[in-house]
Amino acid sequence: MPDLSPMLYSLKGKRILGVNPPVRDFAFFDLWAKPMGLLYLLGRLRDLGNNVSLIDCVHEAGGKQKLFGRRVPGKFEIPKPAPYAHIPRRYWHFGLGREELVSRLKGMPLPDLVLVTSSMTYWYPALFWAIAIIRATIPSAPVFLGGSYPVLCPEHARRSGADFLQTETMPLPAALPAMDLYERINYGITMTSTGCFGRCSYCASRLLWPHHSKREFRDVFAEVSFQAGLGATDIAFYDDALLEGKNLHFIPLCSSLKTMFPDLRFHTPNGLNVSEIDMECAETMYRSGFSTIRLSLEGTDPENFRASRGKTTPEQYAGAVENLRSVGFAPDQIETYVLVGLPGQGFEEVAKTIGFVQSLGARAKIAQLSPIPGTDLFGEIEKRNPSVAEEPLLQNNSIFCQYISKTLLPEELQKIKNLANPSRSG
Repeated sequence: MPDLSPMLYSLKGKRILGVNPPVRDFAFFDLWAKPMGLLYLLGRLRDLGNNVSLIDCVHEAGGKQKLFGRRVPGKFEIPKPAPYAHIPRRYWHFGLGREELVSRLKGMPLPDLVLVTSSMTYWYPALFWAIAIIRATIPSAPVFLGGSYPVLCPEHARRSGADFLQTETMPLPAALPAMDLYERINYGITMTSTGCFGRCSYCASRLLWPHHSKREFRDVFAEVSFQAGLGATDIAFYDDALLEGKNLHFIPLCSSLKTMFPDLRFHTPNGLNVSEIDMECAETMYRSGFSTIRLSLEGTDPENFRASRGKTTPEQYAGAVENLRSVGFAPDQIETYVLVGLPGQGFEEVAKTIGFVQSLGARAKIAQLSPIPGTDLFGEIEKRNPSVAEEPLLQNNSIFCQYISKTLLPEELQKIKNLANPSRSG
């Protein structure tokens, strides 16, 4: 059954447990990371008369506090999977360990079913690990697996041990995200729209959200108010196309948010389309309390321009940065994604893009390419590296460009990172 939503939305009076599994990777950062889809779904199922609960294995592992409500995730080192044996880096488990997860499962009322979410395709080892523990600890509860991984890798996801797979994108449930299931929150999440009009060859947005649609202002206001009431002082926008149709949506929405929640800070972890950032847009973001601005440039080289289907020109990017700086944003508030690892892309092209970003008074943030199944670029990469289609671990952005595709040497990638963040390199 590819779409489980009719079955789930027919449930009444059930005890439903949601689980956000740990992450196993070489690196993991909390960029206001919450299991958004699962939280909206739990909120909707509660509205339908069910009793819902949550185990967020990443959040509950603790960690040192960072700026704007984020945390350094708790972790411990584990052996590398076989496909990573040749990679000279340490491999980590971010989140609750076995004993902690078993204790949490045993310490709550027996659920009628368990909803497990997923994210990156190459994080499946921790997902399989969590499902195995859930099935061993509460064998009577069927396990439903959703999130992006079974949509992008449905055949591989059948190995997960879950009883049911959501292999189609589920529309965003009309409900408040169940953020109150956390003991305490420092930041909240929201989406003012789903989907994206862009057709970047490396992006999975159109696969996960086939249609672009705007949400009603009242729904956004309600969930921001709900999370502010829980203690959130920061709100992250999860939109893929936040500024699309900005004059009718983003700008009036932000003006109202500022009036209603004058003390909240806002953040855009997903890159903004710089062609939309005119002076009015920049002023609106500054007045509304935006503290973190992430811009999409990806690169100025021909490979990047082709891969992004001409989404951003250097001139548009320069104009956006000028507008943001002129209204008062500081350089360290304006970070720009520079994509690394495209086929045919070399060190000099990336270094040139970083220099261009820095010359305008912005900061470059390296985004290493992850080949995503179903995207146009994936087909091109698969022809050169067939193994990436067979083993999702090889789709990992932390190691792909320097150890799998070998677009760059490891030393070249480190030089690029040093150029982007000279304060850490020296």
